[in-house]
Amino acid sequence: MTKVDTQRLAACIPLTMALAALCSPAAIAAPAGQEASPPTSTLKDVVVTAEKRPEDIQKVPIAISVLDSEKLQAYGASGDTLVQLAGRSPSLQVESSYGRTFPRFYIRGLGNTDYDANASQPVSLVYDDIVQENPLLKGFPMFDLEQVEVLRGPQGTMFGRNSPAGVVKFDSVKPGEDTEGYAKVSYGSYGTANVEGALGGKLGGSGWSGRASFLLQHRDDWIDNAYSGRHDALGGYNDRALRLQAMYRSDDFDALLNVHARDYDGSAAIFRPNSVQAGSPSLVPGFDLDRVAQDGRNTENVTSWGASAKLNWYRDNLTFTSITGLERVRMFSLGDIDGGYLAAAGTPAWPSPSSALGSYSQTADEIPQHRQLTQEFRIANDADERLRWQTGLYYFHEDIDINNFNYDNTGTTRTAWVRQSQRTNAAAVFGSLAYQLDERFNLRAGLRYSHEDKDYSAQRFYGYTGTLGPLTANPTDSHWSGDLTGTWAFSDRLSVYGRYANGFRAPSVQGRLTSKNSLSSAKAETINSLELGIKSTGWDGRLRFNADIYGFVMHDQQMTAVAATSNSTDLVNVKRTDGHGLEFDLEMSPNANWAFTLGGSYNDTRIRDRDLAVSVCSNCIVLDPLNANGRALVDGNALPRAAKYVASFTARYSVPVGDTGEFFAYTDWNYRSKLNFYLYDSVEFNSKPVTLGGLRVGYNWDLGRHEIALYGRNLTDRRVILATSTFISRAAMVSDPRIVGIEYATHF
Repeated sequence: MTKVDTQRLAACIPLTMALAALCSPAAIAAPAGQEASPPTSTLKDVVVTAEKRPEDIQKVPIAISVLDSEKLQAYGASGDTLVQLAGRSPSLQVESSYGRTFPRFYIRGLGNTDYDANASQPVSLVYDDIVQENPLLKGFPMFDLEQVEVLRGPQGTMFGRNSPAGVVKFDSVKPGEDTEGYAKVSYGSYGTANVEGALGGKLGGSGWSGRASFLLQHRDDWIDNAYSGRHDALGGYNDRALRLQAMYRSDDFDALLNVHARDYDGSAAIFRPNSVQAGSPSLVPGFDLDRVAQDGRNTENVTSWGASAKLNWYRDNLTFTSITGLERVRMFSLGDIDGGYLAAAGTPAWPSPSSALGSYSQTADEIPQHRQLTQEFRIANDADERLRWQTGLYYFHEDIDINNFNYDNTGTTRTAWVRQSQRTNAAAVFGSLAYQLDERFNLRAGLRYSHEDKDYSAQRFYGYTGTLGPLTANPTDSHWSGDLTGTWAFSDRLSVYGRYANGFRAPSVQGRLTSKNSLSSAKAETINSLELGIKSTGWDGRLRFNADIYGFVMHDQQMTAVAATSNSTDLVNVKRTDGHGLEFDLEMSPNANWAFTLGGSYNDTRIRDRDLAVSVCSNCIVLDPLNANGRALVDGNALPRAAKYVASFTARYSVPVGDTGEFFAYTDWNYRSKLNFYLYDSVEFNSKPVTLGGLRVGYNWDLGRHEIALYGRNLTDRRVILATSTFISRAAMVSDPRIVGIEYATHF
C-alpha cells in the first residue's frame, strides 16, 4: 500500500477504541447499585464456518452477521427471493434487473451492476461449500436452511478470487440420524402460494442418513396489459426446487453427498415507461402498479442442477477434506425493455398514452450451455491445538455460451444475433495459521496464490451493422492475497481485533455486440482493507453486541458504464476507490417473552478518478460536470447502489398458552438511505430512502410442533423504484405490492 492509503486506513483506529470502551465488561454489566437479575432467557450460541472450521461467532475476528432460520422463515412465506436479504445485515444490499433471478450483491458499497450473463461480482456466494459463480446460479431459492452467514470485507485467503467485498454463505440443514422433518404451506395475495417441506433420518443401519427437501412457489399473473387488452397478463411465476442429501458417518470418515435442482418459469423484469417524473426521483402521479401497456413479449425460464461431494478423513489429529462440485444452468429471458408500445404500430385496447413510444427495445439473453466444475483439497490439524493450521488446493473451471438477441417491437422476429463463449480456468494454493500466544492474545494469518486464464470470443451473425467477428480476448492474471489478524481478549465476554486483508477480482470481458462493434474489458481489481472491531456479550448471556469500523482502498475497480442510447454496457476500471464505515449487530433477550435484534451500518464510498467520463441520459438532469464530449466526469461520486445508511430491526414477543402452546408476534423492519443507479449523478435516476417492514402473528402448540400464522410483507405498501432504463424513456422497475396471507407448518 502507498503511504496515503495507509494513512486513510489508520484513521479508523480512534473510533474503534472508543467502541471498545463502550462495550467493556463494566459498560455491559448491571447498573451501579443494582444487582444483576438472574437470567430468564439466554441467547443461543452461534456457530459459523467463516474460516472453514466450526467456531463460535464471538471468537472469529471477522465482521460477520448471521441470519437464522426464524428470520429466513419470515421472508419465505410470501415467496420472497434472495433480494429480500437486502438490508437484513449491516452493509448488505441485493438487487436484480431480471425479476426473480440473477441477484446482484453489494457489501460495503462494493458490487457490480452488470447485467450480462457472464458478469462477475465482488461478492462471492457460496451454497453448501460450493461457490456459485454465475449470477443465475446465485438465484437458487432459500429453503430448509440452517443459517446464512454474511462475511464483510475481503476474503482473499479462504475464498480467493472474486471476493474482495465479502462472501454470502448459505448452509442447508444437514441429514441426521433421528427421523424428523417439516411441512409448510401458505397462501396470500395475488394467488401467492408457497409449499415447502423436508424429511430426514437414518437410512438402514450402516451409518447412512439422508434428507430430502423441496420448495414450490407460485403467484398468479396480476398485471393487466392495456395494449393487448388482456387482464392478468404478467407478473406470475412458478418456481420449483429440490435438494437430496445423503450422509455417511464412521469413526474416522464421513461423506456428504448433495444433489439439487431448480426449474423456474414466469415473467422477466417488467419495465414501466415514463414512470419517473422529470426533475424528481419519484413515480409520476397516478402511477398504476397493476397495469402496463406493452406490445412485446415477456417470458423467462431458468433450469439449473448440480451435485457435490464433501469427504472428510480423520487421521492422527489431522482432517483431510475433499469437496467436489458440479453446477449447470440454462436460461432464456425475453423482455420488453422499453416497457411500452410503438406508437406508429397501433393503439392500445385501453387508453394508455403514457406508454406510447417513438422507438423500442425488445431483447433476449440465452444460456444454451453452461458447466462449472470445482475441486478443493484441504488438510487441517486439530482445532484445539495452540497452533492451528490448514492448507489446501483449489481448482475452478467454467464453460459458458451466451446468445444475445434483438427482436422487432412485437418480440416475434429476431433482428440481431450475437454468440459469446467464455472458458475460464483458475487454480489456487492457500494456507492459514492461528497461534494462541497466551491466554489473551491470538494471532491469525493467511496467504493465497491464485492464477486465472480466460478464453473469450464473440461473434455477430446478423443485425446492427452486419456480421462481425469472431472477436477474441485472452486475459490472464496471477495474484497474491491474504490477511493478518490480531485478537486481544480482555475477558471471556469482551475481545477486540484488528484485521488487515486484501483481495482481488479477476479480469472481465463483455461482448454484447447487438448494438456496438467492439469488446469491452477490465483488468483485475485489488483491494487493501483495515478493520478494527469488538466482540462482546453481557447481561448474563442475554445480550450480544459486535461492532467494527473499517476503511479500504481499491485500485482498478471494475465498473459498468451503461450506454445512454442503447441496451448495452461498457466495462471500465476506476483508478482508485476509497471507502470507510461503521457496522454493528445487537441481539438482546431481556426475558423469556421478548427478543430483539438491531443492526446498522454507515458506508461512505468515493470514486477517485479525475479522467473517468461516462455517457449520460438525454432525458434527465445530470448533476456532474460534463467534458467537451458531453460525458459526465464522475470523480468524487459515491459508487452506484452504495447506500450510505442501512439499518434493520426485529422484535419477537411470545406468551405461553397452557403447558405446550405459545402465542407470538414477530416483526422485522429495514431501512436504507438514498442510492444512485449509475456512475453519474442525476436528479431522476436514484432511489429515495425507504423503510420496509413485515409481520407474522400466530399460535403454536404441542411444544412448537404445529404452527399457524398470519403474515404480511411490505406492510406499508411502498412503491420502491428498483431499477431504471434511460435510453428510450424514464422507465422504471418497481417493487412488489403488499402481500398478506396465512401459513400453516407442522414439524415431526
